[in-house]
Amino acid sequence: MTNVVFWWSSESFWKKTAIWVTAFMFIVLIVLTLDSLPKISVGSEHVPAYSVINHRIGYEFDKTRNIQAPVIGPEAPLFGKKLSEKDAEALVTHGKKVIQGRNCMGCHTLLGNGSYFAPDLTKSWLDPGWGSEGIREELMLDFLLNPTDNARSFGSDRTMPNLHLTEREAKAVIAYLKWMSSIDTNGFPYNFPVIEQEALQ
Repeated sequence: MTNVVFWWSSESFWKKTAIWVTAFMFIVLIVLTLDSLPKISVGSEHVPAYSVINHRIGYEFDKTRNIQAPVIGPEAPLFGKKLSEKDAEALVTHGKKVIQGRNCMGCHTLLGNGSYFAPDLTKSWLDPGWGSEGIREELMLDFLLNPTDNARSFGSDRTMPNLHLTEREAKAVIAYLKWMSSIDTNGFPYNFPVIEQEALQ
């Protein structure tokens, strides 16, 4: 009695199928990447240019999308100094590198990546824990320069170690956090209460 091998169960068929499926998915991946890049690049609809740090940034409920969304308001330069696009990019990039160099994602989450030991930093610029927008910048600066004496554990007993940042590095980190809060993350993190801000005139 001979063993009958059907075409759909042969080894050669599945080898060819694997090759074709892999090639097809590779093409799909390229197409999706090319489609996504313009939408996630700095200066796009969802990711504002670095100079957005020269403006007030809010986070309000969008009824049409049924999510919280960033709202870019009037001028409100970081630390009172308006920056050009080039200088804003340099400052935000420096802040990003400081965060990467100090491995902040070992404890924090940024844009959905990292750890959940410490607070999510995606919208930390808007965190009501800073009191009000009038004192936020100075409180953030004091905290980053000396987190031990300016601990903000909110009863969790989790405190941030002193990373020995310079004032320039701390201001760059704050610039990065402000810029990151302007990114439209489709409502992430959800149910995030925002800092009390004065009504716009």
